[in-house]
Amino acid sequence: MTVWPFVRLKLRLTANGLRGRPARIVLFVMGALVAGFFAIAGYSSFAVPGVLNSSFGAELTLPLGGAALVLGWLFLPLIFFGVDESLDPARFALLPLTRRTLIAGVFTAAMVGLPALATLAATAGMVDTAARLGGPAAALAQVVGVLLGLFLCVAVSRAVTSAFATALRSRRSRDLAAIMLALLAAAIGPLQLIALAGAQRADWDTVASVARVVAWTPLGAPYSIGLDVAAGHTWQIPLKLLIAVAAITALLWWWSRTIESAMVGTASAARRKTAPTTRNPVELLLFRRVPRTRFGALMSRELRYWWRDPKRRANLITFSMVSLFLPVSATVSAGSPASMSLLVGTLAALALANQFGFDGSAYAANITSGVPGRTELTSRTAAHAVYTLPVLLVGAVLVGVLSADPARIPSTLGLLLAAYGVGLGLVLPLSVRAAYALPESPNPFAMSSGGGATKGLLALAVLLAAVLVSLPVQLIALFIGPIWLWIGLPVGVAYGIAGFLIGSGVAADQLDRRMPELLATITPNR
Repeated sequence: MTVWPFVRLKLRLTANGLRGRPARIVLFVMGALVAGFFAIAGYSSFAVPGVLNSSFGAELTLPLGGAALVLGWLFLPLIFFGVDESLDPARFALLPLTRRTLIAGVFTAAMVGLPALATLAATAGMVDTAARLGGPAAALAQVVGVLLGLFLCVAVSRAVTSAFATALRSRRSRDLAAIMLALLAAAIGPLQLIALAGAQRADWDTVASVARVVAWTPLGAPYSIGLDVAAGHTWQIPLKLLIAVAAITALLWWWSRTIESAMVGTASAARRKTAPTTRNPVELLLFRRVPRTRFGALMSRELRYWWRDPKRRANLITFSMVSLFLPVSATVSAGSPASMSLLVGTLAALALANQFGFDGSAYAANITSGVPGRTELTSRTAAHAVYTLPVLLVGAVLVGVLSADPARIPSTLGLLLAAYGVGLGLVLPLSVRAAYALPESPNPFAMSSGGGATKGLLALAVLLAAVLVSLPVQLIALFIGPIWLWIGLPVGVAYGIAGFLIGSGVAADQLDRRMPELLATITPNR
């Protein structure tokens, strides 16, 4: 069996998902425009060294830029965009397909998505540079390198998200998954520090040394092949090809080990049901104290779901780790913890951007029970805050300790809470008006076709809007100086509560008016 039926199936599912859905068509077009902008910007950036006839610039730009692309394919699906699983491997479990055929088909189908096409167009600028510096032979070698780089990007994205999906479905493995996500998030800080240090010192010889090292790793090896031909280093080409092919093969093998778990996830879940269930510490501490009202029942349910649902837990763990390491990296690198606090507070609220999509058709129970919109939203927000507020507190304490100024802890926490409240005020209406269905897949990072672009656009829009709306708090802090250390916490709390109340009021009115429409939107396969 060839891989082309998988490609045709992917395209047909994408077209059927857009048919008769103007909102999804608009979001898909917006995603295509963003992808086109990225492709043009990437092509221009990678083609500049060739236009300037700068071999030194090419030696810096191509390996480091290629490595950044691979890391983007690694981190962004975990943090923002997810992976498009229009072809859910679990749906092929009953078909007589070999594992090799399934991997090859799903892998090839992933190449026809917007991210892959945009990456291919962006890296085509490397071919332009190689052609200008080394002629047709270098250009041909770089074409091979660009294709291998695209295969590497898709393979690393699929392998890592599939592995985390397997780990997060098992509660016994959730600690390991949290540690791995923490390590991934922790890499953001050192990379930022290295980049800032190199920019401040402008030590281009050191940067060139780093680029040469990266060119011998799987991250940069495929993107430096054309430069080796241009420089006459032909003996390096087979070695770098071997590095790239070995990395892709290893990732595909890793993916093949975890994709079987996705196909038999139902059976695994059935076996786990026989094991005695245990409550997490939050459940043990709070469930007995939650009021025995409709609000308390909904909050208790959301507390349990945030801990036990793989999709929600993936969002919670990822944003928690990022929220901890971003202010720390800003403090250590002598950046602006205040500005970073606004970003972190907003990031904490983004997990609710598609909160109804997590429920899917199960939200019908809330509609038939006649749950008011305000009760629905406040109970969901309260449950999310139980997990989020301690993370924000720890981040504020870390900023104060690392800056050797513990007096900054209350004011930093005030900024975090102000941004969190404003972020909630913007996220809640969006969660009602711009909800989208998630595929019925055991992979917590899975997105339906176009869902990744939707999620990413929502996240970027809320980030920008919330930072702008929270900016007056930071301006007040800069204007009044040391006084902010004393009044920062109450002012931040008041500002955040005001933002939350305004946004939740608007969202509650919208939810009361369009509950049936929301249910139809978040129901999969509609």
